[in-house]
Amino acid sequence: TQVGLPSAIRWSRERFEAIVVLPQLPADRTWTGDMAEMAMAALDAAVAEFHGDENRFYLTGLSLGGYGTWALAAAHPGKFAAIAPVCGGVMPPPEGTTSVVQLPATEGVADPYAETARLVGATPSWIFHGADDTVIPPSESRRMAEALKAAGNEARFTEFPGVGHGAWDPAYGSAELWAWMFAQQRGG
Repeated sequence: TQVGLPSAIRWSRERFEAIVVLPQLPADRTWTGDMAEMAMAALDAAVAEFHGDENRFYLTGLSLGGYGTWALAAAHPGKFAAIAPVCGGVMPPPEGTTSVVQLPATEGVADPYAETARLVGATPSWIFHGADDTVIPPSESRRMAEALKAAGNEARFTEFPGVGHGAWDPAYGSAELWAWMFAQQRGG
């Protein structure tokens, strides 16, 4: 809770007229199965308690949470008004981290990026990645942006030159991201 969205909220609270749910993941888990279900249950509980607008659910996450963004958007098509994955992906990196796994919905398909794009559908998407990321290859985000566009989604993609894995600082520090995101409404 010290980097990414929580830090952006602390830095510029006035940008976030929203109920923010920040599920956390144990170090040895991924955003699949029961962890994904618990994140969605936390969202549902917050919406019920604080009377959230179900047409204005937004989903974002960084790194492992970027993978979670794709996984949850694919598992719950049409639920989110917009998504913004940051330095995430669909397939695990060829070497390095073992904390990410292939999105379960894409296992066994010829093109996991096209399948993710099909499942995400028309959900407005803005993808962010650092061009010099050595943890999660920027090609993950590039391929998803291409797949979404090929599927008819007007996805936006921002790749930050000279930025490594910490792409969340420029992404979440952007007033433009939040203006865009909060302007999105499901069904409208």
